[in-house]
Amino acid sequence: MKKSRQSDLVFMENLKEFFEIIINSEKLIHYGGLALLLIVIVAETGLIIGFIFPGDALLFTAGLLCGNDLSVNIWLLVISVALAAIAGNIIGFLTGKFLGKRLFLKKDTFFFKQRHLEKSHAYYEKYGGIAIIGGRFIPVVRTFVPILAGAINMEFVKFSFFNISGAILWSGTLIPLGYLVGKKIPASIDNIEYFVLGITIVTMTILIRGIIKFKKNPGTENKS
Repeated sequence: MKKSRQSDLVFMENLKEFFEIIINSEKLIHYGGLALLLIVIVAETGLIIGFIFPGDALLFTAGLLCGNDLSVNIWLLVISVALAAIAGNIIGFLTGKFLGKRLFLKKDTFFFKQRHLEKSHAYYEKYGGIAIIGGRFIPVVRTFVPILAGAINMEFVKFSFFNISGAILWSGTLIPLGYLVGKKIPASIDNIEYFVLGITIVTMTILIRGIIKFKKNPGTENKS
């Protein structure tokens, strides 16, 4: 009994450490390098549970650490992340296509919330295909918009255009921005947490403002 309890405690500690690495951009890159970075990007943009990952902060941190903890050429990094983001969105699109209308009837779970889908739907209704590009820079929306596009049977060719454009823009801005900051302000590498915190605050502010606006004018959003 005592041995079983100790095993449970060890398991919980390992699980806690795993999630600390996954949601901490600097630790994730330090321990997993480019391979884990790309896996997380695919998961964040392609799986329903992907919204738990730190997308924007992760890309900025990757750029900041490029040439240090992350030994890879900046342009190879940008292209690799863009390809991973494209692949992730395709997985999300196919998931939405498979689930179809059942997605809108799915009950809330620990990882899936209908409110996340409703927020993404309102965003898509307002901005159309551009939502796939702009949604790249908005937490939660980034995960659910491609799933939604598949669920409502958006043409794959049209989806692919917006998907590729958004991935290139997302990867091609945040990574070089982080790289530039790292080169111009070398001390920033020792204070990554402040930059990550800043990016997190900005992205969460955008998300919260969108949620508040959606709650105030749900009918307007859906009519747009």
